[in-house]
Amino acid sequence: MSTGFAADAPEAALSALFVPFDSGVLTLPVDGRALFLRARSGVRLREMAQPDWLCEQGFRPFADELARCGMRVGEPSPEETFPLVLLLPPRQRDEARALFARALDHLAPGGTLLASMAKAEGAKSGEADLARLAGTVGSLSKHHCRVFWATPAATAIDQTLQQEWRALDAPRETADGWWSRPGLFAWDRVDRASALLAAHFPEDLHGRVADIGAGYGYLATQLIARCPRIVALDLYEAETRALEPARRNAANALRMAGRDLPVGVHGHDVTRGLPQRYDVIVSNPPFHLGRADLPELGRAFITSAADALNAQGRLLIVANRHLPYEALLAARFAEVRQLALQDGFKVIEARSPRA
Repeated sequence: MSTGFAADAPEAALSALFVPFDSGVLTLPVDGRALFLRARSGVRLREMAQPDWLCEQGFRPFADELARCGMRVGEPSPEETFPLVLLLPPRQRDEARALFARALDHLAPGGTLLASMAKAEGAKSGEADLARLAGTVGSLSKHHCRVFWATPAATAIDQTLQQEWRALDAPRETADGWWSRPGLFAWDRVDRASALLAAHFPEDLHGRVADIGAGYGYLATQLIARCPRIVALDLYEAETRALEPARRNAANALRMAGRDLPVGVHGHDVTRGLPQRYDVIVSNPPFHLGRADLPELGRAFITSAADALNAQGRLLIVANRHLPYEALLAARFAEVRQLALQDGFKVIEARSPRA
């Protein structure tokens, strides 16, 4: 059975984040309160965190990891402020800018916003963006990372720019008409691998269907448009920020197809198994976190799918051609066949899961 997937914590970025406290440049709040946005579990966090720290993380596997390590995980109330706001900004610049703007929303007067980014992941741009938004920024380098901070007076914050950047995280329509938001996988385009998989959906797909690792919902929209015999559809996605775009895209697809189909959109870590059984599961499974290839993540998706399919169930996946999934598919399914090999991707159908 599926038991989940744990990724290595970004120990370099976490270690750099706390260097200003180690060196005495900054001091921890007297009241022991802090907000950590995009928090990740790691050795230094466990050493530094205090009971009143609140860790926010929208990617469910990382949130679960924080909780297992004893961190308080959740979201601040809209008006809640903290004397210290920590963050690990993402590489995608619009997403990072929106995070800086939101961090300032939760920063108490006289408080400090502190960020850490790997130099290879856009640290220079991140530091420059925070300076544009909040004025004077202090910084230092450590562990191939850049850690930077601001303790802005209210008059130093560019309110107009903050409002503009805050809006960057709102779901938006892409040029192709999909609802998405910066930072999601292939957020501003249709991923070529997903398009290839959709083009090879068999006409006879039927019954209850799940799209696992659904992202903003492209594959689900294609199931609605191309497969009239499906009777229910569930989308599973571990990234909370993808759920609202997925709902909107599914609703648009139902309206365009003139269908009244039960569709559920679920925030869920697929690697820990699925809560229902299905006749068909489709997926463009992730195989990396950040820049690191992690084929075991895709294998965890296959295992969860095999466990959740009915006796004659079918799995349809697309993957980069070099990824080693065939041995696991052969072990978990009675029949495996390749439907397409194109542009460096392979589409595979597996039928009749083995126990």
